[in-house]
Amino acid sequence: MIVGNGLIAKAFKARSENDRATTIFASGVSNSSETSEQSFARERQLLLETLRTAQGRFVYFSTCSLTDADRKTTPYVAHKAEMEALVLAYGDALVLRLPQVVGYTPNPHTLTNFLASRIASGERFTLWTKAVRSLIDVDDIASIATAMIDSGLPGRVTDIAAPGALTMMELVETMERLLAKKGNYDLVERGGGNAPDAALTMQFAQKLGIDLLDRYPERVLRKYYGGRRP
Repeated sequence: MIVGNGLIAKAFKARSENDRATTIFASGVSNSSETSEQSFARERQLLLETLRTAQGRFVYFSTCSLTDADRKTTPYVAHKAEMEALVLAYGDALVLRLPQVVGYTPNPHTLTNFLASRIASGERFTLWTKAVRSLIDVDDIASIATAMIDSGLPGRVTDIAAPGALTMMELVETMERLLAKKGNYDLVERGGGNAPDAALTMQFAQKLGIDLLDRYPERVLRKYYGGRRP
């Protein structure tokens, strides 16, 4: 069963829609800058209701920002930590922490959609030159997470992420090349972000034949933004 209808939920539809032995909870607050308690309360209520009736394995998507000193105290990340605790109390639960997810979505709050929109429109934005981010294709998330579930992986918290990270400067420069337009931004000498633990992800990716190494961030960005305008 899949709970949700956004980017991640749609990626799992073909694989898990009729799977009664697993609940994929892919619904909730999708804006990491959210501060509204009302938004957080809606996810909390839906999660509690789903946990009460769930059978079999429960899969919840969280954020790698929980290990990022720069962001772990934000309202969004604090909320995710609370949701993780609720899920882990369920028993047979797998909490999958994700970095910046890339895919086709109208959500303007994803990092790459935000950057593509600002670059294409010429609207000015702030760029933290020392900040780093990790990207992953939503299709790869679905494939790797499904393999983890099918393998009978014991309940745990784990990252699904590609090795390493790229600086925000590198990310913006790649987007500029793909969109054939120079962004309009103010440079700020500030850091933030981290490289998630990709060890387990790599084990499953290699078995599936998914290459997370060779220019992976650029390949993902080209897949979704190459040759098009936001």
